Amino acid sequence: MMDKTYTTLKYEMLSPHILKIEMSRIEVSNAFNTQMAEELVDCFEYLSMNLHASEKDIRVVILTGAGDKAFCAGGDLKERNGMSDAEWFSQHLVYERMVRAIMGCPLVIIGAINGAAYGGGCELVSMVDFAYAAPHARFAQTEVKLGIIPGAGGTQNLARAIGSRRAKELILTGAVFSADEACEWGLINGVVPADQLLSVVTKKAEAIAANGPVAVRQAKMAISRAEDLSLADGLMFEIESYNRCVSTDDRHEGIAAFNEKRPPKFTGA
Repeated sequence: MMDKTYTTLKYEMLSPHILKIEMSRIEVSNAFNTQMAEELVDCFEYLSMNLHASEKDIRVVILTGAGDKAFCAGGDLKERNGMSDAEWFSQHLVYERMVRAIMGCPLVIIGAINGAAYGGGCELVSMVDFAYAAPHARFAQTEVKLGIIPGAGGTQNLARAIGSRRAKELILTGAVFSADEACEWGLINGVVPADQLLSVVTKKAEAIAANGPVAVRQAKMAISRAEDLSLADGLMFEIESYNRCVSTDDRHEGIAAFNEKRPPKFTGA
């Protein structure tokens, strides 16, 4: 269970295994400043280091933004105004650590994109495992309009999600695109009515949380790591990930439950 105090993040357990994290700087469209980045680092590093084998484990994280207008507007440019080069580099090191903390988290992370996702907000969308969006959500990688480029994984994750040619067009023009386009191109998995967004994402999270926690984490890792491997190497990594599941209590429980025609009771052990 989470036992943390944050200023820019709100969180709540939606069920014994599902944690909702809400970026909460609604007055600036949930743009992340240094403090929010530091709190996201702390939160996701904590989750990665506290995978306790108990029925109270957090198994799925839902990431969203406060309010109904913005998921995250990216980096807070007012905070960055007047920064020296040294100060800029220092702050960006925090953002780099944030990327590693979120992408390195072994838990499944689902995005509920409740509004605008620009700049670093769009990068957050492309670094979660998958996402659903409200119809009014808008996306853009606008960094070139500011004389910089995406620096929180955008050039890498967006290209992997939608293909390099489409990503080049969007990143080099800084164009805004719609939720329907994001879905058609593969950045998000679906578009659902705004008032149903959290419910739909929660149902997806519940379906994942009901499965074997070790198996889910190993499957996520096998898929993610294989993106940078040849097919042959990816198959070898898959078998290594598969083998880690064989000796778990959950594997025995899953087979027993199937044969006894009852729901399994997975503990993550």
